[in-house]
Amino acid sequence: MSPRPIRDAATFEVFRNAVSGLADEMAITILRTAHSQIVASSMDFSAALCDASGRVIAQANTCPVHLGSIPEAMGATLDAFGDRIGPGDVYLLNDPDLGGMHLPDIFAIAPVFTDHEDLIGFAVTVVNHADVGGWAAGSMAVQSTSIFAEGVQIPPSRLVEAGTLNETFLALILRNVREPALLQGDLEAQLAACHAGGEGLKDLAERHGQDGLAALNDELLNYSETLLRAALAEAPDGTYTYEDHIDDDGLGSPPIPFRVAVTITGHALHMDFTGSSPQVASALNATASFTKSASYAAIQGALGSDIPANNGFYRPITFTIPPASILNGRRPSARGARGLVAYRIIDTVLGALAPVFPHRVPAAGDGGPNSVAIGVTEADGSSTVLWDILCGAWGARPDRDGVDGISPLGANLANTPVEELEHSGHLRIDGYGYLPDTGGPGRWRGGLSTFRDMTILHPEASVQIRSDRRTHLPYGLQGGRQGTPSSNTLHDGTARRQLLPSKVIRTFAAGDRHRQVTAGGGGHGDPCTRDATRVLEDVLDEKVTVAGAARDYGVVITPDGSVDTTATHKLRTARRR
Repeated sequence: MSPRPIRDAATFEVFRNAVSGLADEMAITILRTAHSQIVASSMDFSAALCDASGRVIAQANTCPVHLGSIPEAMGATLDAFGDRIGPGDVYLLNDPDLGGMHLPDIFAIAPVFTDHEDLIGFAVTVVNHADVGGWAAGSMAVQSTSIFAEGVQIPPSRLVEAGTLNETFLALILRNVREPALLQGDLEAQLAACHAGGEGLKDLAERHGQDGLAALNDELLNYSETLLRAALAEAPDGTYTYEDHIDDDGLGSPPIPFRVAVTITGHALHMDFTGSSPQVASALNATASFTKSASYAAIQGALGSDIPANNGFYRPITFTIPPASILNGRRPSARGARGLVAYRIIDTVLGALAPVFPHRVPAAGDGGPNSVAIGVTEADGSSTVLWDILCGAWGARPDRDGVDGISPLGANLANTPVEELEHSGHLRIDGYGYLPDTGGPGRWRGGLSTFRDMTILHPEASVQIRSDRRTHLPYGLQGGRQGTPSSNTLHDGTARRQLLPSKVIRTFAAGDRHRQVTAGGGGHGDPCTRDATRVLEDVLDEKVTVAGAARDYGVVITPDGSVDTTATHKLRTARRR
């Protein structure tokens, strides 16, 4: 079929939407065919399409902190196999030192060839598998101190060659994980998505011709680059700094600093993370690719949610990431819990950008979803791993309140449904909702903390908890106050309740009750300038108590449920003085 003209705007726009829709079709394929709840319900996966040289041309609306790492994964695969890549192949990797991020995130990369065996691109999927082995159920224990304790490591490897599955290789992987049927089911979902993406890419090549497809790819990358450079040009040149922290490393460390200096010069942006923490003893270490990925997510959230995220978007952004740091861990450092690092990178970068784009940057949110992995061993010796992903809230935005019960920027996850958790019969959810007076006060209120109460029903369960923002609270902006702390408490059947560390692995017994609470988002603007009617609405919606309205906002609510305007004026005037 002869190539069609591509230089008209209509053809380009149709192609842009087609390739974006194709990436989303890959994501939907995973969502509908995955076996584990962390993938099918919590949606911890991603999908993208690359051109023949490995450049990302389109990505699905999935997990942003996965997607920016795809260029490094593609580079590692191309370096390993080069011209030995052939039709019908599929490649896997998860090794953080060879293109991966952490071991549970397994990349599946399928080259796409025309019927004449010309390489035209790659279909790529990333799935956070429920378990990939190691000493702790779920393979993401913060307390891991070496990658050799975290699970099976896969360098760039060929799983399928010319359409034939390497069954020995697959059997080796499955033998090393707790729930092999789940991993195999999720991996098959990845391969199905790669097939869907590959077929769609072949259709586009047939429609536009190989040269036409290559030209459209170039045009799309240039389009994203142009839009981002134009957005950067609107900002004043300068260097903008910020520092934020993770509370500790889960092994007793002091607070862990994250420092960034963002320099905007004309149409370009440089991020220098010098001064951030050296790599830590626990599994909170990230890869440089993951640090870049989180930074791209922050930039896109602040500047260009409507700019297609692809390799063109990355071009104006450069980095200085210190080696052997928490942002660029050196083998054999553990990397399993590196997700928390991404959320703090995002908060730190947005904190630096807040003075530059004051009408776009929100206050800090919950600091990343709580993740609780529950592992049990059945009577027959088999294992079950359950993941309770609990997202909290966004910080207040410059012109509206923070959003309650939503995934943080960078994750795009969903809270694990109660039914999914209870279906195993190993636990019961006793409560789930929002807590009043937990959103950071401001002219615009931060989102509320989310809580979940769980009772263990199995005789013995390993419970692994990753949370943060207990001592270093989500920041407010423009006079808005900080959010409120996260917490994890255990009630073991005695009269006492025990406050657990924010990062811990513990054996629970049947009847033990656990409550987790996410951090509340920071506020934006002076709380005493919040419309008193909005405060009243929050009281009526049980998001703010009557006492909280007076204490945090200077708004006096009468017993009959109305605003006492005289008392409110006096209280706010006194506060301002």
